[in-house]
Amino acid sequence: MKLFAFPKNFRLRKRIEFEQLKTTGLRVHNSLFIVTYAQRFNTDASRLGITVTRKIGNAVARNRIKRLIREFFRKNKHRLTRSCDLNIIAKQRIRYHTTIERVDAIEDIFNLLASALSKGY
Repeated sequence: MKLFAFPKNFRLRKRIEFEQLKTTGLRVHNSLFIVTYAQRFNTDASRLGITVTRKIGNAVARNRIKRLIREFFRKNKHRLTRSCDLNIIAKQRIRYHTTIERVDAIEDIFNLLASALSKGY
């Protein structure tokens, strides 16, 4: 497997997985993103789910945000100290920010998540 690949086993794909994460997971947030996460004990791979609603914009805008999140996760998943399921939800105000501000917000939320996982939450 390639080092920076993003295969299907690294994704949350089913509705029940998203709902289970929503009910049992913990949350961290910043101005542009909410992350719901739960630790995984049976495997060593973290899985990512992305939620971008239609309130954000048209399909082009939503897909651009999803590509940005996936790319950041793909390149930085090694920073997570423990395996977890996480769902990154884009807030509605993200449509008013530039790409640089979005990347900074993703970096910030990823740092919050990494510190929460290292503390064992």
